[in-house]
Amino acid sequence: MAIAPPDSALIDKVVIANRILYDQGVVDGLGHVSVRHDSAPGVFLLSCNRAPGLVKRADILCYDLDGNTLTPTSERSYLERFIHAEIYRARPDVVAVVHSHSPSVIPFGATGNRLRPIFHMAGFLGGGSSIFDQRDVAGDTDLLVRNGELGKALAQSLGNCSCVLMRGHGSTVVGTSIEQAVYRAIYAEVNAKMQAQALGMGQVTYLTAKEADLAAAANDTQIGRSWDLWRRRIGPIDAA
Repeated sequence: MAIAPPDSALIDKVVIANRILYDQGVVDGLGHVSVRHDSAPGVFLLSCNRAPGLVKRADILCYDLDGNTLTPTSERSYLERFIHAEIYRARPDVVAVVHSHSPSVIPFGATGNRLRPIFHMAGFLGGGSSIFDQRDVAGDTDLLVRNGELGKALAQSLGNCSCVLMRGHGSTVVGTSIEQAVYRAIYAEVNAKMQAQALGMGQVTYLTAKEADLAAAANDTQIGRSWDLWRRRIGPIDAA
């Protein structure tokens, strides 16, 4: 497949997103973030198999929706690139995807409880999170999304939600920009921590559907302010 090179600024954003997610404690040595190619909708940008906090420009590769590498490289690919590929295939509205094992989110997937917005910053969770249990598709596995079939099942579980919890594994969030996806991954973790605390105190009053929609729309106009702060915290990215 012949494709135009991705915009250099978009490559930089993927590097920055990886570094921000690491700095904010959403990913550690594992986890990944991708973005749809700026001029080829059937292609996405994702790092090679690298710890997020170490990702650099040269690590960003192009993939098709079957998870094939389109960029000549000798580097290994992430095993779970199919998470990204199949979500982009199923959801034309999605521009960026974050997969993580953020610790406060995992108990919700293990107990079958949905994430719901406990405060306005998590308005994007107004429809709740969906839940993916890999046993329903493949029985006992190592819980990694290693192929297109599992990626497709995950994308189906995500449905129209912005967040899917992966039982015994982690979660995946999506956005209409890489900034929005990063914001949602960070605040899914924040909301999960606060929701768990509130559930231990008694009955929880969540945002109504209308409150969540209004809050999400307002927050989307302010993401740039948070992105700028997170961007400054990580410092300059190298030129390699």
